[in-house]
Parts: sequence; structure tokens; C-alpha cells
Amino acid sequence: MLIPFKIGQPKKQIVSKTVERDFEREYGKLQQLEEQTKRLQKDMKKSADADLAMSKSAVKISLDLLSNPLCEQDQEFLNMVTALDTAMKRMDAFNQEKVNQIQKTVIEPLKKFGSVFPSLNMAVKRREQALQDYRRLQAKVEKYEEKEKTGPVLAKLHQAREELRPVREDFEAKNKQLLDEMPRFYGSRLDYFQPSFESLIRAQVVYYSEMQKIFGDLTQQLDQPGHSDEQRERENEAKLSELRALSIVADD
Repeated sequence: MLIPFKIGQPKKQIVSKTVERDFEREYGKLQQLEEQTKRLQKDMKKSADADLAMSKSAVKISLDLLSNPLCEQDQEFLNMVTALDTAMKRMDAFNQEKVNQIQKTVIEPLKKFGSVFPSLNMAVKRREQALQDYRRLQAKVEKYEEKEKTGPVLAKLHQAREELRPVREDFEAKNKQLLDEMPRFYGSRLDYFQPSFESLIRAQVVYYSEMQKIFGDLTQQLDQPGHSDEQRERENEAKLSELRALSIVADD
């Protein structure tokens, strides 16, 4: 049984399967790139915010310790907390520099790169609309070509062909431009992002190098000669046992 031809669709294949396959492949790669860019920008922003929150919390903890009554009673403890507070403030300052650098050289470029995709998607929509117009007018031409060649039919056929010509040329121009430029745009991502990611790595290296110095200095100030971690743990447990022995904290 013959299936009636769909109204408004031409019998002639106006775009080859190879061209459509190439177009879908290239556009699919850009759609994936758009999604990855959005996700990376979001993750980088979350990471930067978490880094800032971490160093700000560390500074607040050291300030809270400085206001602890123990600091008024024990000079040694005050010295330790003061050293910790100085280290946390240095860490926070370097962390802020790192985050500012990442914001400027990674997050902002990601945002700018992502801003081009709406224009690209609009160009693809215009190409699709041009294709639909092309198909509609091609079907119209075919309809008159199949009719008996009377004077009125030939006049309408001529008019339909005249309407088709600029629409076909418009589609072909849009299609060619996208097929030429989509692979170039996709390929440009390497040159665009490489400086950003190199800057990200450098910012992390500088930050953690400074952290090594800061916490190395802090370790030297806090370490008591001859005291291992195991000894400190035993001393803490002994002191905790003394506290538990007090009647005010004893179990009923």
C-alpha cells in the first residue's frame, strides 16, 4: 500500500544525509561543550566560595581562642594562640589572593566563553527555519510540476520557482557558514582555555607553597622539644581523666 506523501514536505531530498549527519555531529559537540562550560564555571565558583569560607572560619576560630579566658591566665597558651592567629590571617590573605586570581583568569573567561552560545543556538534556529521554508517552497514547486502544464499552472510554477530561489540561497548560505564555523569554534577552545588552566595551576602552586611556609613556621613555634604526638595524647588523656574524676562531672 502506498503511503500518501506528507503535505508540505518535498519528495526531492534537498539536504543530503551526509550534510545533515555532519551538521548534527558538529552541533552536538558544541552542545556538549556548552554544558561542560556551564558545569565547570559552576563548580569553580563553588570551589572558590568554599575556599574563602574555610579560611574565614579558621580566622574566626583563632579570634575566638584569643578571647578565651585561658589566654589571660596562661602566657604560654596565649603565645600559642597568637601564633595560630597570625598564621590563619596570613593563610586567609593568600587564599583571598588565590581566589581573586582564579576569579579573574578562570571563572570570568569561562563566563565570557559561555556567553557566546546563545548567539550560536540562535543561528542554528535560523538555519532550521530557513530549512523549513526551503522544504515548504520546494514542495510547492513540485506540486505545480506534477500538474498538467496549462498556462495558469506554468505561471504559478514560475512564481513558485522565483519564490524558492532566494530561500534556497539563504538556507545554503546559513548552512555553509555553520558547517564552516562550528568546527573552528570547537577547535578554538584549546587556545582559549589553556592560559586559564595554566593560571589556575600556578595559583594553586603559589598558594600551597606559601601554606607550607606558614604552617612550617607555626610548627616550629608550637613544637615542644622532646614531646611526640603520642606523649601529647597520653598527657591529654591523663588530664581528661582528672576532669572526669571531679564530682561535678561524675556520673550519677
